[in-house]
Amino acid sequence: MGNEPIEKVSIIISKGSLEGVYPGLIMANGARMEGIEANVFFTFFGLDAIHRQRQGKIKVATVGNPGMHMATWLGGFPGMSAVATKMMGKKMEELDIPPIPEFVELVSDSGGGLYACKASVDMFGFTEDDFIEQVDSIITVGEFYEQAAGAQIIFT
Repeated sequence: MGNEPIEKVSIIISKGSLEGVYPGLIMANGARMEGIEANVFFTFFGLDAIHRQRQGKIKVATVGNPGMHMATWLGGFPGMSAVATKMMGKKMEELDIPPIPEFVELVSDSGGGLYACKASVDMFGFTEDDFIEQVDSIITVGEFYEQAAGAQIIFT
C-alpha cells in the first residue's frame, strides 16, 4: 500500500450546531475542489443543515461544549448561544466562509452528493418536502454504505 490518492469521500454530519455542520461542509468542499468525489450523509440533528425551515437558524452549542472554554460556564445563561453564534458568524464572514445555506448549495453545485438518512427522517416525522431542493435523495444506511464503497468515510 503506497501513497495512493484519495478518490472518494463519504462524510457523515450528525450534529445540528455550527461546529457540527461546518467541518463536514468544509471537508466536502475541499474534496470537490481537489477533484475528489464527495457525498454527504446528514443524520440525526445534522438534518437541520438541509431542512428548509432550520437551515438558516443553526447556532453554536455553548452548553456542554468544552471547546468553548470561557463560554462553557456561561453557556447556560439565556442568549449566550445567540451571542456566540453572532461572534462566530462575524469571524467566518471576515474569513469569507459562506453561511450554511450558501455552503450547502456550493457543495451541491460542485457535484457533491447530499443525502438525508431515512431512519432519522422517519424518526423526526419529516418528508421529502421538508428538505432543500439540493438534497439528492433520502437513503437508508445500507444504501449509504453501498454508495460509500471504496470511499474514505469521515464522521464529523
